[in-house]
Amino acid sequence: MEKDQALDGVTRAIVDCMPLDETKGFVTEALNADAAPLDIVDAVSAGLETVGARYEAGEYFLMELTLAGSTAAGIMDLIKPLFDEADIPLKGKVVFGTVAGDLHYIGKDVVIAMLRSQRFDVIDLGVDVSVETFVSAVKEEKPDVLALSGLLTIVKEEMKQVVDTLRTEGLRETVKVMIGGRAVSQQFADEIGADAFGATAVEGVTLCSSWVEGD
Repeated sequence: MEKDQALDGVTRAIVDCMPLDETKGFVTEALNADAAPLDIVDAVSAGLETVGARYEAGEYFLMELTLAGSTAAGIMDLIKPLFDEADIPLKGKVVFGTVAGDLHYIGKDVVIAMLRSQRFDVIDLGVDVSVETFVSAVKEEKPDVLALSGLLTIVKEEMKQVVDTLRTEGLRETVKVMIGGRAVSQQFADEIGADAFGATAVEGVTLCSSWVEGD
């Protein structure tokens, strides 16, 4: 199989939400055809962007987002050793979590898969994350970006408390804060002093990239 065909297969596997076991063949074929790890990253990113666009258009639903995100994450795990061997630098670091009171994870996981495909080091704190845990992670990990996610309206106060505590601890100027989820908006981000609202997975990744590339 030609390199371009194999890479197209990786992209199609993401778009078609194929299981990781079926997708591994395309990844192996691409590597055997002398594709670089970054070529596979680009193929994964292209697939995730298509899935995100179809979700926004109402053509795909949460199930497709979940399956595509899972497959993408699996591919990134497969090729991570290749990046380590080649000593390819990471683009930046992101601490990510769903705030306390909310257990939703699908949107978070899709964004994380896309960030990792763009060579971000992502620290996933999981769901129902306390203010204290977010602040401690910022202190310990020193990320470029802190991403706060949530779908329920109750998350608004938690997000505000995270930003307020960062300010109290003298950490606010050390990290960009991005919020996301159905419960929030750019207007709310402005109200609490966050840097931006990521309306979609693609937009969230674009924001993170613009911040680190602007440094």
